[in-house]
Amino acid sequence: REDIQEGEKILIIKNGHQLILKKASALDQNFKEDFEFAKRTEAAWKRYEKGLLKTRNAEDFLKEFEKW
Repeated sequence: REDIQEGEKILIIKNGHQLILKKASALDQNFKEDFEFAKRTEAAWKRYEKGLLKTRNAEDFLKEFEKW
């Protein structure tokens, strides 16, 4: 904590019963990308749990995928 100044952005990671604090300014680009991916995955999972995701058969999915 001595190295973290008031107002500095930090990332808090919960790992079981541990909390890991990391300075946002010290994160490398790969970690930032991984973190953004994790946030999108969590949001998608919440939509799934609410029943908001579409289901498609494989053929329809591949047709839609080709449009991307």
